[in-house]
Amino acid sequence: MSLAPKSRALYYALLSRILLLSLIATWRFLFRPYDTSASLNPPCLSTSNHSQPYDQILWPRVASAIESSVVWDGVYFVRIAECGYEYEQTYAFLPLLPISLSLLSRSVFAPLVSLIGYRAVLALSGYILNIFAFVFATFYLYRLSNLILKDSAPALQASLLFCLNPASIFYSSIYTESLYALFSIGGLYHLLSGSSTLAMLMFALSGSARSNGAVNAGYICFMALMQAIGAFFQKKRPLLAVGVLLAGFLRSAFIFAPFLLFQAYAYLNICRSGNREPRPWCQAKVPLLYGFIQGHYWGVGFLRYFQIKQLPNFLLASPTLSLAIGSIIFYTRLLRDNFVPSSLLEVKSKERNRCHDSVSTSDDMASSKGVSMLRQRRSERAPGECEPTTQISNQKKESDPNVILFLPFILHLAFMTFTAFFVMHVQVSTRFLSASPPIYWFGSHVLASQNSSYRRWGYLIMVYFVMYILLGSLLFSNFYPFT
Repeated sequence: MSLAPKSRALYYALLSRILLLSLIATWRFLFRPYDTSASLNPPCLSTSNHSQPYDQILWPRVASAIESSVVWDGVYFVRIAECGYEYEQTYAFLPLLPISLSLLSRSVFAPLVSLIGYRAVLALSGYILNIFAFVFATFYLYRLSNLILKDSAPALQASLLFCLNPASIFYSSIYTESLYALFSIGGLYHLLSGSSTLAMLMFALSGSARSNGAVNAGYICFMALMQAIGAFFQKKRPLLAVGVLLAGFLRSAFIFAPFLLFQAYAYLNICRSGNREPRPWCQAKVPLLYGFIQGHYWGVGFLRYFQIKQLPNFLLASPTLSLAIGSIIFYTRLLRDNFVPSSLLEVKSKERNRCHDSVSTSDDMASSKGVSMLRQRRSERAPGECEPTTQISNQKKESDPNVILFLPFILHLAFMTFTAFFVMHVQVSTRFLSASPPIYWFGSHVLASQNSSYRRWGYLIMVYFVMYILLGSLLFSNFYPFT
């Protein structure tokens, strides 16, 4: 008995996490970590330290294994969950994940504290939370893809690609990628399903996990603009249009609120505490700590990463950036082909007539299978090639995607790609762009194509995904640099 597509998406997600965790365990067994300092656990600066010495817990070896598996940014998240925000640079890590770890370790997983210690329970909470978040993010991606593409086959294939995405290691580590993907993709699904309030709440949570989650407010603005245009021009109700725009503005402000409130919290703790000398950013007209940290501690800024010594990192990010740019070009062309200027309609009509005169077609040839093949050929035909002119191919069908809905996704991906290439540490692109649905829609289109050149590109995409999973699970888990 075959599983339904939704169930298969969940199955792929769970299976991919099991395989990835098995890979991590294998690499950790075979290789010694490059940096073992992650296991060090100095006491908290405050008196709120909950950690116990190993001689006071029942399973010290298990505790040591779990704590030593926490690497890179995961060390910060666990430390913040245990001790709070102790240092200025720790405010670069937004609070949703640390708060979640603290709540889980004090409730659901509290009985384990006596067995493996509080810090190990925090880490274990992070792993379990992110695995569940990833599974539900995959489920939402399938539902969103089915809603946009209106075809369960490419929707399921996009979900499978997401399960194998090159940033997979971060979705099973103590990082914010899983929570961000869950609330971003889930918010998109609910927004396009008509649940604007739930979408707003999920987008706000995504902004509490990662700073770029606030950019999801752009989707709210797009939908509000579309509804306002419909109210003004179609329904002839200008007051309704103004109300829609106002509601969109308020929802967008709500999405930005968590990030801004966290900046206010940092300002009060650092600039107004009276326990230390004021920092330079405290005197700024807009005292935004997040931007100061990114520039001062990590050297983030426009073109600041464009150095010869960073060329290997640009090469490391090039596959993801290429896939993102390919997605943008593909869907931009799709939008262009469906929304041409009126001055070009006559030219296109003449071209169709010329093709119609040279090609004889029959209505009864347009079976459901034939329509699918015509759509495929239409997306792959060379410039200037005649388009089949059967009656069904010229009609708008309910199963056809609403192409205008691709526009906000492409604008969002274009902004993220620009930021990743010109502003950020470019190697972070692999995980920074990994929650963008158009990348997986484009990948599923390439893999399903009958065009031989497209199929070669599809093969390269799969090789890239698998190679980065293998490299990521090996390098990242053993504290070697990886994106």
